[in-house]
Amino acid sequence: MSHTESETPDAAEVASHGRPVIRLRPKSKPQAIRHGFPWVFADEAVLDRRTKALPPGGMAVLEDPERQALGLVTVNPASKIIARVMDSDPQAVIDGAWLRARLTRAQDLRARIYDTPFYRLVHAEADGLPGLVIDRFGDAAVIQPNAAWADGMAEEIADALIAVTGVTTVVVNGQGRSRGLEGLTERLEVIRGTAPTAPVPVAMNGATYLADLLGGQKTGLFFDQRPNHAFAQRLVDGGSVLDVFSHVGGFGLAGLAAGASQALCVDGSAPALELARGGAEAMGATDRLEVMQSDAFDALETLAGQGRTFDLVVCDPPAFAPSKPALEKGLRAYERVAKMAAPLVAPGGYLVLCSCSHAADLTAFRNASARGIGRGGRRGVLIHTGQAGPDHPTLPQLAETGYLKALFFRLD
Repeated sequence: MSHTESETPDAAEVASHGRPVIRLRPKSKPQAIRHGFPWVFADEAVLDRRTKALPPGGMAVLEDPERQALGLVTVNPASKIIARVMDSDPQAVIDGAWLRARLTRAQDLRARIYDTPFYRLVHAEADGLPGLVIDRFGDAAVIQPNAAWADGMAEEIADALIAVTGVTTVVVNGQGRSRGLEGLTERLEVIRGTAPTAPVPVAMNGATYLADLLGGQKTGLFFDQRPNHAFAQRLVDGGSVLDVFSHVGGFGLAGLAAGASQALCVDGSAPALELARGGAEAMGATDRLEVMQSDAFDALETLAGQGRTFDLVVCDPPAFAPSKPALEKGLRAYERVAKMAAPLVAPGGYLVLCSCSHAADLTAFRNASARGIGRGGRRGVLIHTGQAGPDHPTLPQLAETGYLKALFFRLD
C-alpha cells in the first residue's frame, strides 16, 4: 500500500446516498470549484487504488479536504482532468430529464440570437455539458463527445437532442486530439436517422457553405468565425481576397458574398476546396473564385514570388499551440505566417490573422503577429479584435472556452 493510500484509505468511499466520493487534497484550492472552475486535475485529488478504479465516465461526489460536498462530478482516472463538474447539486441525477433541461437552456439562447437553425448548440463546459460539443445543421446535428461520460451516454444525448430540437439525424463524430487525452478511441457513426447523402448547404452572412457532416473536419463546418466573416465583409469594397487555410471557403466565400472582385482560397485539402467550389457555384460566383491546393507556407512563398497582392489577406490556421508545451513553437509559427502574409497585402489593404490556440492568449498572439508584420517589412494599425460568436459562449473561469482570436490590421 502506498503512503497516500495509508493516509487516506477512504478517499473513494461510497457516500451516504450511494455514490462514490472523490476528495481534494489538503493543499488544493476548493474555492476555485466554488467560484465556478469546472475541472479537477489529477494532482489535486487523492488518488488511492479505489479512486483509480472508478469507471471512466462514472459519477461521484466531489468533496473538499474537510469532507464538505462541492457538487457532482464525472470522473475519468485515465485523464489528467480526473473530474469535471456536472452539477452543483451532489444528488443530481444525470439522466434524460437532466440532459433535456441543459439542452433546452442552450437551445433557448441560440433561438434568441439566430433566425436560422445553423449554429453551435452546445459549447461544452460553457453550456454546462463538460466535454460535449454539438453543432446543428438544420434537421441534422453532429455531436462530439470529447469526455468519457458523453461518449458513454451518446444514445441518451441523441434522444434528448431530438426531443428538444426536433432534429431527425444525429451523427457522432468522435475524432480528434481531445478524445485521445481522455483515453477514448475514435468513432464516426450515424446513431439516429439516416446518413446525409450530400453536403448540407449552410447560409451565413449572405454566403453559402457546404458542410460534409461525415467526411469533413470536426463537425463539417466552423461556425465560430461567423462574426469575423461579417466584419471582414465590411472591408472588401469590391477588392480582391486571399483566404489561406480556407477549409471550405470561410473568408473567401464571405468576401464573394460582399462583392469581392476575386477570391483565392488556399488549403491543403482537395475535398475542402471542392466544397468551396460548390459553395461558390451555389452563390453564382464560380467565375470569381480561384483555388490553390497547397501547403499554406509554400503557397505564401509562391504568391510572393509571383508578385501578387490582395486587398484583403486572411490567414486562419489550425491550432499551432494546442497546449502549453507547444506554446513557444506555436508563437513562432504565427509570427512566420504574419511575416509571409504581410507583403501580399496591397498598400492600404487589410491583413486578418487568426488563432484558435487556447494556450496562446490574446496578448501573446497579438505580439507574435505584430513582430511578424514588422519582419515582413510592413507597418500597420490594429483596427479590430474579434472572437467566436455568441453560440460559442465563454466560461470566464475557463480560458479554453474563449480560444478564438481574430486580429484585423490595416497596413501602410
